Amino acid sequence: MDILQATFYGIIQGLTEFLPISSSGHLALLPKFLKIKDPGVAFDLTMHVGTALAVILYFRKELKVLIGDTVWTVLGKKEKLTSRSLLPLYMIASTMTTLLLVVALKGFVESWGARAPKIIAFNLAFFGLLMFWADFKGSKGSMELMIEKDQWKKALLIGFFQGFAIFPGVSRSGATLTISRFLGLERDEASRYSFLLSLPIILGGFFLKLPELLGSQGQGISIAACLWGTLMAFIMGLLSIHFFLKLIQNLGLGVYAIYRILLAGLILWVL
Repeated sequence: MDILQATFYGIIQGLTEFLPISSSGHLALLPKFLKIKDPGVAFDLTMHVGTALAVILYFRKELKVLIGDTVWTVLGKKEKLTSRSLLPLYMIASTMTTLLLVVALKGFVESWGARAPKIIAFNLAFFGLLMFWADFKGSKGSMELMIEKDQWKKALLIGFFQGFAIFPGVSRSGATLTISRFLGLERDEASRYSFLLSLPIILGGFFLKLPELLGSQGQGISIAACLWGTLMAFIMGLLSIHFFLKLIQNLGLGVYAIYRILLAGLILWVL
């Protein structure tokens, strides 16, 4: 893995992480198009750290408020619990549900060959159609995550769907946006919750895979390449978040569903 290849990985990761088109699917396919050795999941996760840092920087004000509300709630300083102060708890509920599903599916995914091109193509197309249906069904929805009714149910369902992103081609953001739209969440609110929800999953996955990454240096993956790719992912991630939030209100998710289906067809044709 050289700097040029790491640059490609970082750019692809940054552009695709927050778009519902599956960053892991693109990263798994990249070696086949570039004719290089697949660096594996551990290297992919370092690229995800770059996009996680982009989320932290872009949503720093919201995160500051969330952390402050959480601290005051824990200390018992808030006289009344609000939906906003409970948002971190909803995120924890979503994350724990995701982790349970990932643990249950991990062995199956690793033995099944989920990074095979045909499997990725199927996931891209199937979940693309599901996303299109969800966005059309929820196109008139105006409910927010922080409504007083069924918050915990929504948080658990979003976390459950997020767990299916362990399969390359599904897309973590695509899965969370799909179920959010089925549940009636407004596009902007669903997107922001999806972005924030990426932090514990990405950072947790990175630290779990860190020993594997450090052990891969002797296999042609250098720390310098990882750091450079992470920087590229960070820069492109910031741009991706900014423009996605501006475009989703007008474009919806249909355009991304079409892209997924076209990409699936290209994969089956070329690979």
